[in-house]
Amino acid sequence: MLPRVALIDYKAGNLTSVRKALAAVGAEVFTPEAAGELADAQGIIVPGVGHFAATAALDAEWVDAILARVGEGRPLLGICLGLQWLYEDSEESPELKGLGVLSGTCRKLRGGDHEGQIIKVPHVGWNSLERIVGAPILEGVADGSQVYFTHSYAAPITTDTAAATAHGERFASIVQRGQIAGVQFHPEKSGEVGLRILRNYMRMVG
Repeated sequence: MLPRVALIDYKAGNLTSVRKALAAVGAEVFTPEAAGELADAQGIIVPGVGHFAATAALDAEWVDAILARVGEGRPLLGICLGLQWLYEDSEESPELKGLGVLSGTCRKLRGGDHEGQIIKVPHVGWNSLERIVGAPILEGVADGSQVYFTHSYAAPITTDTAAATAHGERFASIVQRGQIAGVQFHPEKSGEVGLRILRNYMRMVG
């Protein structure tokens, strides 16, 4: 029997490619229509692209249900905007709060001239991972591995940062604290490296 993973749909991106990637690594994926359905999930994934304001759809009922499952030890993975939502807030929408399971504020990447190199924001395309600490979500992923990004805001480097990436400045590209993990890039678009990270998450799910 495959592990059941809830893929949260809050209308912040196309979930089709994420579903396909999860199926490829042996997950039974379902998209709950109500927060109460998370009771049946062995793992929870919050994906997303675009503006932090989209996370307003994850209201108190969803937040309470997700926190309850996390409290039971069920692994939570945030992807791209989903990673940013794990933090306390984002300067993209200062009036909104994030889930708050990780400390810090997500901030806009600084574009412009960085030591003679013109940095464009949003950060779109392939970039490398700089491993900082060992973490289950990073098992088997080599330092310098390339993954695919598309974002303008990013999380700070803290003690929860497992890997960083530089785009004019360094930011947290993979984070993990216990059963909570997040990736700023899109593993479903990052080839074998992305699939390896999703397999690592599925091992956490068990």
